[in-house]
Amino acid sequence: MNQPQARAVGRSLRIYHPAARRPVLDGFYARFIRPGGLAFDIGAHVGDRAASFCRLGARVVAVEPQPALLRALRLVLRGADVVFVPSLLGAAPGEAVLRLNRANPTVATASTDFIAAAAGQPGWEGQAWDGAITLPLTTLDLLVAEYGMPDFIKIDVEGFEAAVLEGLSRPPAALSFEFTTIQREVAQAALHRCAALGLQHFNACLGESMDFALPRPVDAAAMAAWLRALPQEANSGDVYAAGMAAALR
Repeated sequence: MNQPQARAVGRSLRIYHPAARRPVLDGFYARFIRPGGLAFDIGAHVGDRAASFCRLGARVVAVEPQPALLRALRLVLRGADVVFVPSLLGAAPGEAVLRLNRANPTVATASTDFIAAAAGQPGWEGQAWDGAITLPLTTLDLLVAEYGMPDFIKIDVEGFEAAVLEGLSRPPAALSFEFTTIQREVAQAALHRCAALGLQHFNACLGESMDFALPRPVDAAAMAAWLRALPQEANSGDVYAAGMAAALR
């Protein structure tokens, strides 16, 4: 890991792992994670979500394709019940190219459309995808076949969320996927896929608020309308989908 990469990873660790944030994450995810259960963290980054799933007593499959972040993950989660998967996920197995942003590894992406959508957008100034690595591509179905059906799947893969969900043929009890206002069409496609899988109830969090934005769960059509109506400056957040409405209150 070169010095700029090390600084960037250190910055992410400081942002996402303050002690005061742990009870917030644990309190939020306790509605989805049960002791002895299984959770998938797709796009694990520096492992704040995976660490929360572990604290809640789950076994965790952490998927992180960036070598620098994977090294950090292994340190953060050492001794925990975690399987590390250094792959990309998509609609079908194979290979894909991951575009790296060495100054901001949070936004590495396998989507060239995501990079194009970010160009010139407020809040995305100065972002440069200045590296690329070719990596194996697997699917959620293959992970389920190997490790079992998780209780919860978190997906945060910078514009590749819909492709990841295309690789899933059976729904977990609940999942989340990141959305951005620079690529609302990806969020709409991911939402459509969740509904096709049979997940009928939806809510969302803006940014890192870990607080549901809607007072009660809504159906896919209402969630789609909410995403369309968001102001551009909302920037990003996560949509939560579940088979049971009670999980999203």
